[in-house]
Amino acid sequence: MDPDKIDYPAILQEALRDAVRRILEQVSEHGLPGEHHFYVGFRTRFPGVEVPRFLREQYPEEVTIILQNQFWGLEVGPEVFSVLLSFGGSRQRLVVPFASLTAFADPSADFGLRFQAAGAADDAAQPEAAIPDEAEPESPAGPARPGVIRFDPSRRR
Repeated sequence: MDPDKIDYPAILQEALRDAVRRILEQVSEHGLPGEHHFYVGFRTRFPGVEVPRFLREQYPEEVTIILQNQFWGLEVGPEVFSVLLSFGGSRQRLVVPFASLTAFADPSADFGLRFQAAGAADDAAQPEAAIPDEAEPESPAGPARPGVIRFDPSRRR
């Protein structure tokens, strides 16, 4: 960091990642309200990311998950969040550092953020994703897109 300059973009990126942390923290405590659901994109090879091996092999750079009707054990910490998602009927735990985020959106609120992941060489790259067996081909947000893992998180009561 240059001591003679303020790094406004980095400060804003950090503040926006904190906003995502706060949103997920609220959902972990109270569940998803109304029709809210989230698209969360992140770099799969970012330090601290933990995903099943098959997912990293299939999507070695970036993936987007959708938290909507079925998820379990959402835990949010200062630097990472973790969640259990179903892949082919098997629950798998994902750990995602906030610094690895590339995108966050809530289509029901017409809200979206784009992030520059630390060490990201190509910001123009589109996120890849997988759609699990139990995913529906179309949602209220539109048709399933290639490169998106569609999940339906359950609401905590």
